[in-house]
Amino acid sequence: MKEIFIKRQLTDKLNIAVFASGKGSNFKSILESIKLGKIHNADIVIVISNNADAGALEIARENNILTLHINRRQFASDDDFNAALISDMQKVRVNFIVLAGYMKKINPNIIKAFKNRIVNIHPALLPKFGGKGMYGIHVHEAVIASKEKFSGASVHIVDEEYDRGPLVLQKIVQIEPNDTPETLAAKVLKIEHEIYPEAIRLFAEGRVKVDRQKIIIVS
Repeated sequence: MKEIFIKRQLTDKLNIAVFASGKGSNFKSILESIKLGKIHNADIVIVISNNADAGALEIARENNILTLHINRRQFASDDDFNAALISDMQKVRVNFIVLAGYMKKINPNIIKAFKNRIVNIHPALLPKFGGKGMYGIHVHEAVIASKEKFSGASVHIVDEEYDRGPLVLQKIVQIEPNDTPETLAAKVLKIEHEIYPEAIRLFAEGRVKVDRQKIIIVS
């Protein structure tokens, strides 16, 4: 059964949609890994943002990647918005979604359409310091306030709950006594740029299997 799974996944090239609201540094790290040949069997086919001024859109344009600015305010209802979003992805045959600083919750209809094919990176060691309101500098402020000795980054599959999907990869950083939320954020961002491309590589190689809400990395 394992061999059948690997063979099927290896022939399934990742056509990635990147969702981003901000600068797009994680998007850029994944794109660079693809361009350098560190990730095979994967292409970023579209970058989608709710923010017309997102740096991620500019990076995409500079690299001749299709861009889409779309947000809920442009539509009469949630259903119309999500239907349009799915339709736009279908037009370019998206089969995998990467959230790279996307500041909106993903609708259950999209999660269902891309079951176990949506990933996110979170700037803490989940399940700690996750959930609603835990994003950006707020995460690092909470970690520092809790006097943790370690923090880090987590790549996880996206489900219907904030930051609760199965973990794919994590990496730890040590917190020094003089660290501030800002210095910790810089440390964590550095390792985000390391583990996010690595996680995408594992998916592209067909090495990630989800079994009863647990991740199995096939060697």
